[in-house]
Amino acid sequence: MKHYPHHIDLKPAPLARGTVKLPGSKSISNRMLLLAALAEGTTEIRELLASDDTHVMLMALQKLGVQWIQHGETQDFAVTGTGGMLPVHSADLFMGNAGTAIRPLTAALAAIGGDYTVHGVARMHERPIGDLVDALNAAGARIEYTGNPGYPPLHIHRGNLHPQHLQVRGNVSSQFLTALLMAGPLMAKHQPLTIEVIGELISKPYIEITLNLLQRFGIEVERHGWASFTIPARQSYQSPGNLHVEGDASSASYFLAAGAIAGGPVRVEGVGRGSIQGDVRFIEALQQMGTEITLGDNWIEAKSNGVLKAIDADFNHIPDAAMTIAVAALYADGTSTLRNIASWRVKETDRLAAMATELRKLGALVEEGADYLRVTPPIVLEPAAIDTYDDHRMAMCFSLASLNGAARDGTTVRINDPHCVAKTFPDYFDAFARIVQRD
Repeated sequence: MKHYPHHIDLKPAPLARGTVKLPGSKSISNRMLLLAALAEGTTEIRELLASDDTHVMLMALQKLGVQWIQHGETQDFAVTGTGGMLPVHSADLFMGNAGTAIRPLTAALAAIGGDYTVHGVARMHERPIGDLVDALNAAGARIEYTGNPGYPPLHIHRGNLHPQHLQVRGNVSSQFLTALLMAGPLMAKHQPLTIEVIGELISKPYIEITLNLLQRFGIEVERHGWASFTIPARQSYQSPGNLHVEGDASSASYFLAAGAIAGGPVRVEGVGRGSIQGDVRFIEALQQMGTEITLGDNWIEAKSNGVLKAIDADFNHIPDAAMTIAVAALYADGTSTLRNIASWRVKETDRLAAMATELRKLGALVEEGADYLRVTPPIVLEPAAIDTYDDHRMAMCFSLASLNGAARDGTTVRINDPHCVAKTFPDYFDAFARIVQRD
């Protein structure tokens, strides 16, 4: 396990340039692991993300009797599928704070049947799962809350799921729909299953990732816009053989923003114009702010055209990457507004409140709304000790506050509890240090 100090002090850096090889996508990695476990045949997964979130998924699958091996010191894994019949029918599963693990796994366990308990860290027990549980219980599952209703921990009993129709709300987390889509073929053994989305569906690009991976594992899904999805009967997951995990597009945002703020060019490798991840659309926001973006098949590069322009945009489609824009707004030529980001409040921390608090420490004028954030940059950034709330994205975002934007004075920024980056990017601060030039 990597050792982290209690804090990291980032001295002013006037320039950022270089190339970063991205770690694998968390969203793709955990989806691939579960689908490979449910499939028939063995799946070779190349460049799986090494992080806390993938570790808890691997450990949970192991406790459920799924066989997997890691090839040497690489991040290449072979997962032997179970054909949708998990060998272990009773287990206690610790899921950390990994929403991409606990939500799809809960749906799969309810569909397969058994006696399972799932729980996580304290913050996981504050993150909602009620919309998913309600949808499953309405279809014949027997999932019991063993703590606060609507939240983990959960006790999953053997139910009787043979639904033709499910309904799930879409306005809290797209992971609830993803979970039902991934468990759908397990429930549609004898008749088609239609999953209806109630209300607005947020984070739609993450559903595109899910549908893309379902197709790779041999599952056909009939789409009716974003309103409903039908899974035809008698389909089963089939291993596609070999899969490669794309570099994480959310992680790319920090380095691309560094190139925008501090000159660049900064190039990220592992994700490019053919990406299946919606967070690559982060570059559209940077372009609106005046950044020059160049794309290749497997890389993206950003460099500055001068002072960033203030932005006013809807970020419902890329809520994670949008956090990077909130910090980039410190270097803009006016007030920036990030809209439709209410989902920030139910992430690893209440990100709207946390972001507002930490931006103010740096001297910004911040207006925090129920679903928006308005950021007016200070004339000069103030020295600050940034609290990270055990949230990896808070730590990575605020590293950017150590950069010198055009006509800005630099300032020393302290990042408290930097170990939180282990959730998705254990080597983040090493990678960041390689692209910044402090002399």
